[in-house]
Amino acid sequence: MTIRITRRDLLKGAAALGASAGLGFSPWEAEAARLPGGSMLDLPASSAPIDTIVVMMMENRSFDHYLGWLGDDPTYLETGRGLYGQRFKIDATTTETYPDPSNVEVATYPIVPAGDPNPWRGCGHPDPGHGWTAGRRQRDAGFLATGSGNDEYALGFYREQDLAFYSALSRRFTVCDRYHCSLLGPTFPNREYLNSGQSGGIKNNALPPDAGYPAGFPWVTIWDRLAAAGVPARYYYVDLPVVALWGARLLPIASTIANYFTDAAAGTLPNVVFLDPGFVGETRTDEHPHGDVRDGQRLVEQCLRAFVDSPHWERGAFILTYDEWGGFWDHVRPARFRDDRASRDDEENFGQGGFRVPTRIISPYARQNFVDHYRYDHTSVLRFLQWRFLGAPPRGRGHATDGWYLVKRDRSAKNLGWSLRPDSPNLDFDVPVADPATSVPCGSEAPLLRAARVAPPPHDLERGREWFEDLGYEIGTWKP
Repeated sequence: MTIRITRRDLLKGAAALGASAGLGFSPWEAEAARLPGGSMLDLPASSAPIDTIVVMMMENRSFDHYLGWLGDDPTYLETGRGLYGQRFKIDATTTETYPDPSNVEVATYPIVPAGDPNPWRGCGHPDPGHGWTAGRRQRDAGFLATGSGNDEYALGFYREQDLAFYSALSRRFTVCDRYHCSLLGPTFPNREYLNSGQSGGIKNNALPPDAGYPAGFPWVTIWDRLAAAGVPARYYYVDLPVVALWGARLLPIASTIANYFTDAAAGTLPNVVFLDPGFVGETRTDEHPHGDVRDGQRLVEQCLRAFVDSPHWERGAFILTYDEWGGFWDHVRPARFRDDRASRDDEENFGQGGFRVPTRIISPYARQNFVDHYRYDHTSVLRFLQWRFLGAPPRGRGHATDGWYLVKRDRSAKNLGWSLRPDSPNLDFDVPVADPATSVPCGSEAPLLRAARVAPPPHDLERGREWFEDLGYEIGTWKP
């Protein structure tokens, strides 16, 4: 079945666009309300059996691009029906078509067997479009439309066997099939939403000095709220620290990733942990084209293994997500959210979320082979932290005078902890081994392939290297 967003769909959506438009229950969320065995959110937060929450955000991959195979996998579907009843389902597919600029329908395809020069990096293809304007073209006219920034590579997908480590996590734990990136826009704004519930009205990957903030972004972050409440928290990173975008004031919570492994082994991780991959050079492990997706998968394996082997696993949760869809196709229309900067003008609408990103909840309290259908975005992670540690209600917006929330977006967000069990943890989990293979960087191939390559652009964080160092942040280097 082909599901494609048409111009008529856009006009219908525009008619209802606004701060609160289109924000009620979807049919998929109605399914989500049927949760067997109760929710951890039914407990008082102080009684919740999770003390350590690790959030790892990778880069630039969409849900169907990575997990579409789940929609047609008989073992996954049959296991889910056996555990949760015949209504079990997941909104995932690998079978779509999108018109190219000549209006010829082009089908989605499996990347690895398709004969691409390097199916793990996308060598020979441009980095798919994922900016503010390109995302709107993809939403309105499809992923190959003029202005989408894409060639056929954006219609590729990985099969179960291609990323076997990620496939094993999806079968063992909970998949969120309605988790959207916060904005229909690029990396920095989405990472800013994860840290602070907003991007300050910035639509692009501008560094703070470029946006008029020479000392760093001034608005409040989740780190400020946690520090004020005395909640131990730390941000670990591979090379370039995203929290440096807020200037030197977040320097105390930043640490290179080698310390994460040391702290996990010692059982001294703080209550809240954010992990970022390597963004540049030979240490690049973020899965952003033209990085090898297997390098990122291997980093996740090592970070997860350190957590599972630590004393924290028994009362912990590990959330694996992606900052944005990276221009890769997904068949579900981007969601809209309540936001202080929501607007009826689509070009100014910060309530317009992005396409879905592959998100999994990994914990002894996560249900096996389960699908959470609630509509989430990155601020749903904040809402989980705010409920567990800052006094937020488990559901609903609370009172306007409450001090736990940052902005309208996180105050209105659904709590990502909903699907976690309140009891009966399953501690038995052997972390699978990720594919040890890697490929040479684009441009290092044989001459015949090199002639057709498209050079990968530097990551925008690289532009901030000198500024970050001047603020006092260590520039790290580490590779799995």
